[in-house]
Amino acid sequence: MGQRVDRWRSGRGDRLWLSLLIDAMEDAARPEVRSQAVEAAILAGLRAQLAQPVTRCPYAISPYNLRN
Repeated sequence: MGQRVDRWRSGRGDRLWLSLLIDAMEDAARPEVRSQAVEAAILAGLRAQLAQPVTRCPYAISPYNLRN
């Protein structure tokens, strides 16, 4: 956990990125992790980030990016 994968879209990188995401979700789902309290400052930061408007994702596929 805590690793950043910059090249997740190339070749095997997408599988690595997905594997890291699944591992992080499985870790977060463990009862001993879920029972831990979260600091108020962290929750406030997450709420503030989630409250921001959605921006265009740089990885989203646009019909203009597709080749015939």
